[in-house]
Amino acid sequence: MKNETKKFIEKIKSAKSILLAAHKNPDGDALCSVLALYQLILLNYGIDAVCVYDGNVPDALHYVPLRGHARFYGHVDLTNKFDLAILLDYGTVKNIGGTFDAINNAKYLIEIDHHKNDNKIGNLCLDDDTAAATGCVLYDLMIDAGWKYDDKVLNLIALAILTDTGNFKYARDGRSLRIMAELVDAGVDINRLMDLLNNKPRKTIQTEAMVVANAEFFYRNRLAIAVVDSAAYKNLDGRGATALSLLAQIKGVEFIVLLKEQKENQIGVSLRSKSVPVNTIAEAIGGGGHMYASGAVVSDNLENVKQKIVQLFKGV
Repeated sequence: MKNETKKFIEKIKSAKSILLAAHKNPDGDALCSVLALYQLILLNYGIDAVCVYDGNVPDALHYVPLRGHARFYGHVDLTNKFDLAILLDYGTVKNIGGTFDAINNAKYLIEIDHHKNDNKIGNLCLDDDTAAATGCVLYDLMIDAGWKYDDKVLNLIALAILTDTGNFKYARDGRSLRIMAELVDAGVDINRLMDLLNNKPRKTIQTEAMVVANAEFFYRNRLAIAVVDSAAYKNLDGRGATALSLLAQIKGVEFIVLLKEQKENQIGVSLRSKSVPVNTIAEAIGGGGHMYASGAVVSDNLENVKQKIVQLFKGV
C-alpha cells in the first residue's frame, strides 16, 4: 500500500465528520466519484459523509445510484467545521463555487483529481493528471486500500469513466479501458448504464438540435462553432453533450466549440477535438482541461468570445 493511501485511510478513520464535494455544476465524473467515495467510506468505516454540490446537476444524472445523497450546499448546514473535507475532480480553485468556504475551513483537506493543476490546495493530494477520469484515480485508490465495495460503487465508477471519456472517445490511453474491463468482469452492465444516461427532457434535445442546426463553420469547415444564447441555455442539460456529439459527426469537422451564455457577460466554452490538442486554446482564455476535451468560463459577451475563439484557431 502506498504511503499516501495509508495516510488517507488514517485521516478517514480519525474523522468524526467528513465533507465530500467536487467542482461547480458537477458532471458525471464529479458527481459519481463523490457518491462512489461516499459509499466506500460508509461500507468500510461506517461514517456517513456529507455530500454537497454547487450549481446544477444534469437531468441525465438524476437516476445514478445514491443520487439522493448529493445535496445542494445551500440546503445543508455547513456552519460547523468538518474534521475532514475531500475534494474530488475540481480542476482549479475557481471551479469550486459556493462549497469552497466549507471545504477550506475543514481541519484537514484531501484532494483526488485528474486535472493538471499547479496550485493545489489539499493538505494531501492524491492526484494523477495522466488518468482519463477521477473515477480511474478512485478505482486505483480503492484497490490499493483493499476496500470492500458493492455494485453501487462499481456502477458509479463506471459512470464516472464513461461520461468523462465521452464513452472512451477522449481516452488518453488504454488504462481506462482496462479498468472498465475489470468493472464489467465484476458485473457492471455498460448497456444498462448507457440507457440510464439517455433520459434527457424533450426540450433539451430539441434545444441542442436547434443549436447544431444554427452552427457556423470556419477554416474550410474544420472548425464548428455553435452558440447557446441565454434563452436557450435555460433548456440546456449540463454541457451540451448531444450538440457536441452531433457536430463531431459532420464530415470534415476537426474542432468543435460550444459557446453558452450562462448569464450576461459570462460565457461557458466547451472545446472538443478529434486529433489536435485544444487544452492550450482553453488555457489562452483562462480555462484548461484535457488535451482533446477542454473548457473555460469567460467574462465577455458572446460575439467577442466567438471572434477570439476563431482567431485562436487560425493556423491550427
